[in-house]
Amino acid sequence: MTFEVIIVFITLALMLTALATDKMRPGMILFSAVVVFLCTGILSPKELLAGFSNKGMITVALLFLVSEGIRQSGALTQFIKKLLPQEKTSVLKAQLRILPTITVISAFLNNTPVVVIFAPIIKRWANYLKLPATYFLIPLSYATILGGICTLIGTSTNLVVHSMIEDAGMKGFGMFELGKVGIFIALAGIIYLLLFSTRLLPADRPENLSEDDKKPSTYHLVEAILGARFPGINKRISEFDFQRHYGAEIKEIRRNGHTYNDISKLRFREGDTLLLLADDSFIKTWGESSVFLMLANGKDYEPAGKKKRWFALSLLIFMITGATVSELPAVQEYLPEGLELDMFFFVAITTVIMAWTKIFPPQKYTKYISWDILITIACAFAISKAMENSGVSNILAQYIIGLSASYGPYVLLAILFIITNIFTELITNNAAAALSFPIALSLSQQLGVNPMPFFVVICMAASASFSTPIGYQTNLIVQGIGNYKFTDFLRIGLPLNIITFLISIFVVPQIWPF
Repeated sequence: MTFEVIIVFITLALMLTALATDKMRPGMILFSAVVVFLCTGILSPKELLAGFSNKGMITVALLFLVSEGIRQSGALTQFIKKLLPQEKTSVLKAQLRILPTITVISAFLNNTPVVVIFAPIIKRWANYLKLPATYFLIPLSYATILGGICTLIGTSTNLVVHSMIEDAGMKGFGMFELGKVGIFIALAGIIYLLLFSTRLLPADRPENLSEDDKKPSTYHLVEAILGARFPGINKRISEFDFQRHYGAEIKEIRRNGHTYNDISKLRFREGDTLLLLADDSFIKTWGESSVFLMLANGKDYEPAGKKKRWFALSLLIFMITGATVSELPAVQEYLPEGLELDMFFFVAITTVIMAWTKIFPPQKYTKYISWDILITIACAFAISKAMENSGVSNILAQYIIGLSASYGPYVLLAILFIITNIFTELITNNAAAALSFPIALSLSQQLGVNPMPFFVVICMAASASFSTPIGYQTNLIVQGIGNYKFTDFLRIGLPLNIITFLISIFVVPQIWPF
């Protein structure tokens, strides 16, 4: 082995360990790795910085703002209220109405705001109709994931892989191209949830939601899910004065399906759900802070006017339609030289219009972008390049080919799916795609086959994070508000991982032949 290969293998092993053990935010862990590659000459400064100017990464950043505009317009809140049945119904009938619709919505919007808005409303609605909320919250998260795999903009992973394909000198994905296989996975996933969610998920776990009678009437209960930027993470609760920082009193903490009332010896963890006693100003003050993943006080956000909601939806339709129509050969033929009407073009226009019409507050636009995800994506491009430059991707590809030399590309496709899926459950979806992409490219080159089936499988496997609450932020959110245990995700999510695996391996090569 060469010096470069050894350095890359050691750095990747340390990086994966740090990600799996949550030593710090993923963006900083990946940035640390690429700095090591820079210092050892494996990456040039230009190669390190290339990801930060990548069109796919910037498109993801702008999509955060578009999703925030839709959220603040109140369109999603009004929609889910009309969608939920208001009369006595069964779990199956309600899921049949909710899950397909949420899947379609999440194909075009960032998953996190969809879950943040819908989860507390669905929980309150389920309690009102005396239906177990636990039968709806994990399916809500899974439905947004299933929708995300169906379009280019449904999840940041698809855009990352799309950009890596273009960087490799090949044509990337069309707007709905991934839907050719994604729709089969989404349909199978929804049918699975309809048939088995009530059998595999627990009924409601009891929660202590009694108000403190000694407090003034302006105080009420608030559910707060801690995000990674909460300053007390890993500190003992007795050592962190939460009331002084946030003006609210912690009544209990819910974690991994358990409720803790004696909390003085506990340490704060990301994803903890805190039941707080707070006044009316708490959500106004902290509602847009990245300190909390979600805040819910049993009330809805004040919706914007009807005109603003319809204008926001019109802009979203313009963005999707424009990006789709511009892919048609007839349109491409008449475009002036140098003008590229792609997803980035229409997302940029939509974002600027939303800012100037104040669909989202333009003075606060930096708050709505998840910078850690963007840094993770930018560094993912550099890590992929380092694996290519050092020859690590070729070595891994040769090893995988050696394991299945007599079985053909189908087995290699299966191995690539499993590797990517394990990565995405333990670390992050974008990092998983970054590690798998150069291996996929080397596999296809060494076999002399079409690389597209391998690229599509990476997209499906990196998004199929169903078995753990830590692989996807939406899973972490519903774990807190639904008071689920880790094993609840494993019980219902593992079969869904297997369904995604089987459909991907058998359907992808039929649509994108080797």
